[in-house]
Amino acid sequence: MKTLELDTTNKTQKQPISTTGSLAVIDALLSEEVDIIFGYPGGAIMPIYDALFDFKDKLNHILVRHEQGAIHAAQGYARVSGKTGIVFATSGPGATNLVTGLADALIDSTPLVCITGQVFAHLLGTDAFQETDIINITTPITKWNYQITDAKEIPEILAKAFYIAKTGRPGPVLIDITKNAQLQLFDYIGYRSCIHVRSYRPKPIVRLDYIEKAAAIINQAKKPFIIYGQGVLLGNAENEFLAFIEKSGIPTAWTIMGMSAIPTDHPLAVGMLGMHGNYGPNYLTNECDVLIAVGMRFDDRVTGRLDKYAKQAKVIHFDIDPAEIDKNVQTTVPVWGDCKETLPLLTQLLDKKTHPEWFKEFEIKKEKESTTLIQKELNPADGGLTMGEVINVLNELTNGDAVIVTDVGQHQMVACRYAKQNKTRSNITSGGLGTMGFALPAAIGAKFGAPERQVIAIMGDGGAQMNLQELGTIMQFKPNVKILILNNSFLGMVRQWQELFHEKRYSFTDIQSPDFVKVANAYTIAGKHLSKREELRESLKEMLDYPSSFLLEVAVIHEDNVFPMVPQGKGVAEIVLSKEEI
Repeated sequence: MKTLELDTTNKTQKQPISTTGSLAVIDALLSEEVDIIFGYPGGAIMPIYDALFDFKDKLNHILVRHEQGAIHAAQGYARVSGKTGIVFATSGPGATNLVTGLADALIDSTPLVCITGQVFAHLLGTDAFQETDIINITTPITKWNYQITDAKEIPEILAKAFYIAKTGRPGPVLIDITKNAQLQLFDYIGYRSCIHVRSYRPKPIVRLDYIEKAAAIINQAKKPFIIYGQGVLLGNAENEFLAFIEKSGIPTAWTIMGMSAIPTDHPLAVGMLGMHGNYGPNYLTNECDVLIAVGMRFDDRVTGRLDKYAKQAKVIHFDIDPAEIDKNVQTTVPVWGDCKETLPLLTQLLDKKTHPEWFKEFEIKKEKESTTLIQKELNPADGGLTMGEVINVLNELTNGDAVIVTDVGQHQMVACRYAKQNKTRSNITSGGLGTMGFALPAAIGAKFGAPERQVIAIMGDGGAQMNLQELGTIMQFKPNVKILILNNSFLGMVRQWQELFHEKRYSFTDIQSPDFVKVANAYTIAGKHLSKREELRESLKEMLDYPSSFLLEVAVIHEDNVFPMVPQGKGVAEIVLSKEEI
C-alpha cells in the first residue's frame, strides 16, 4: 500500500487531506502521545501494521508471543506509568485471546485502548475466515466498545476511546475496525481530543454537605480506622491521602490493590487487609467505631461475611464510582468524587489528633502475629526454604525500591504480605480476577513503563507455565526483567484449600515442571536454580546485579500454607493464625 503523508505535528489540519483509515489510527495514537504498543499482527489488522511501518521512529511496537501476553503487558505498563496501555490484535482468535486481559483490566480499573482488526464489512455475519463477534463477546468486560465500518468514524471514535478509558474510574476500551475501513480513503481534517461524551459523567458532583458530615463524625471518633484501595493511586492522590492520614492520626490499612500508595513502613500503616492480610487490621475492623474507606470497593476478600462486617461502625465511603456506594456495605456518609479533590476538602475540616490507646490494640495484635507466625516464616531455624524468607532477603537487597509484579497464588499473598515498598505504583498484581499467567507479561510492560526502576516478576511454578512463551519477547526486545520462580511443585493455593477443607485430597494439584533454567537459556536468558538456604542471599544478589534479564528458580517447602487466613464463610474477626484453629 502506498503511504500517504500526514503532518503529525499539526493537530488540526486546516484543509482536508485524503488519507487512509489506517493512517488516521496512527495519527490518533501520536496525537494522544502514545509511545509504545503491545501487539501481534494478522490478516485483518494488516493495513494498520503497514501504516505503522513508516512510524517506527515514533511508535515502539513490542511483538509479544501471544495476544494475552500483549494485554497483560499493556496492563503492567499502564499500572506502573499511569498512562493508557495500547494493544493491537487481529480478528477472530487474535481478538478472543484478549478476553481474559479485558476482564482483568475492567475489574482492576486499568486504562487500556485495544484496537482489533475485523473482516471486511460486507462479510460481517457470514462466518468468514477469522470472523468473531468481538463486540458482543466483550461488552460485559469493557468500559466501552465500538465497531468501526467507515474510516470517517476513526478520529472521533478513537478520541472517545482514549477519553473514556482514562477518565473517571479507568477501564479497558475495545475498538474493532473492519478491514475496508482501514484501507478506505477519506477526507481527513485532523485529530481532535475528546473532552466530553454525552450521557457520560466521569466525575460525580462533589457534595460539600457530605464532606462536612464525614468530618464531624471523624472528629468525634474514638477508634477510627482508614482502609484504602487503588483509587488513591488511580487518582494520583498519594500526597493528598498522606496529608489526610497524618493530620487525622488514624491507623491505616491497604487492600492488595492499594499497596504502595504510601510507604509500607509509614508510622500510621498497620498492614494489609484481606483473606491473607494482617491479623490486626482484619480483626480490629470489627472493633472500630468509624470506618473510612477511600478508593476501595469492599471486595469479598476484604469483607469476609458481610453480615459480620463492621456492623458496629459508622461507615464513610469515598469513591469516584457511585455504583460502588452501598453495593456491598451500607454507608453512613457517602462521599462521591475524585479523592484527589475530596480528600483536601475533608482534611481542612479535621482536628489534628493522635490515637495512642487505639494504636496499642494494633500493636498487641501485631505482636501476636509476629511471634506466632511471622518470625517463623521469615527466619526459619531449619527445614526447607520458605517463600517468606525469600521475600525478606529480597527486601534487604532492594531496600523496598523495586517494582514487584506478582502472579496469582500463595507466592502472591506472601509477597504482598512481606514486600517492603517505598515508592508509589510498586505493586502490580491481578487482584480482582486472579489471573494466573499475569506476572511475566505484566512485568515486561512494567519495565517499559518504568525503565529506570528494577522490575521483579515473582511467580509460582504453575502460573509461570501459563505465559512462558513471553520469554521470547524478552529475548527479542531485551527488557531487563528479573524473574523469580518460587517452586513448591504444587498449585499451592488450591492445595492449601484441599488440605484444610477437603481432607488432604490433593486432586490434580501436584504439577510437574520443566527445567526452568534450561528453558530460559534456550531464550538466551541467564538463569540459576537454588535450593540451599546458605546460597539464598548471594543468588538473589546475582539476579539483581546481572546486567540483563535473569531467571532464578527457588525450591521452597512443598506443603507450606499461607496464614493468617479468614476462612471462607467466616467474618474478618474470625481470622486464624494456623491450621489448628480452623
